[in-house]
Amino acid sequence: MTTKTIDATTEHMARRELRRQPLKAVARQAPAFIQSGSSIGEAIAAMQSHAGDSLLVCVGERLLGVLTERDIVQRVLARGVEPDALVDVFMTREPDTLTPDSTLVEALELMERHGYRSVPLVSPDGRIEGVVRQTDILAFVAEAFPQEILNLPPRPEQVAETAEGG
Repeated sequence: MTTKTIDATTEHMARRELRRQPLKAVARQAPAFIQSGSSIGEAIAAMQSHAGDSLLVCVGERLLGVLTERDIVQRVLARGVEPDALVDVFMTREPDTLTPDSTLVEALELMERHGYRSVPLVSPDGRIEGVVRQTDILAFVAEAFPQEILNLPPRPEQVAETAEGG
């Protein structure tokens, strides 16, 4: 089975193989995180420095919760919360997680079912191992099937009336 590593690209693989790819081949190994007890102001600064990624809220190396952009907009900004409020009050506690050995299909099903844009990866002993985002999966699939993805017309139902350049 072909597995992507940081230093190697994904070569063409069968669709069946793609469905069984473990998330450790796709996920970010260094997710954005903040320690429990941090302020909302610190959390927003951490999100900004990580291009808006969700923050994993931790106690040491253990996942306690997740704070997303949606949480900031709906639970913090919409309510006029002060920047020194604790992140623990606004995070989603005990979030759904997957393991690094879970498959792409499992991640996509969980994301679809709950509307998640990212899912933390946690080892069986409870340590944070990474995070998988929808964009990570999309990039992985595009790399695995470049001809199929890159050669699609912008609107697949569109049919050219004349040959290009003619």
